Amino acid sequence: MDRRFRDRGLRVVGLHAPEWDTEKDLDNVRREVRTLGVSYPVVLDNDLKMWDALGTHYWPTLYVVDRSGRIRYSHIGEVHERTPAALELERFVSGLLAEAS
Repeated sequence: MDRRFRDRGLRVVGLHAPEWDTEKDLDNVRREVRTLGVSYPVVLDNDLKMWDALGTHYWPTLYVVDRSGRIRYSHIGEVHERTPAALELERFVSGLLAEAS
């Protein structure tokens, strides 16, 4: 979605809230980001301040935030291409981007 909707204004930011001590190491996170081919910025939230501020309870949780900073959509669990959850997310993001233009 990052690549497909970037030109329409979508900005993706990963927020990594580590569960294990090895996941707190910046070099380990950078290595994994490269291995996974992640092309968007990833913020490391070692002290879980953002996790707590968002009221997150589960790994992974996805949030869609509008231009005003309001959370407009959330999903708990993984989202894989061409699944019902992915199609729902794509429809929502497409509608949100249309709303913003």
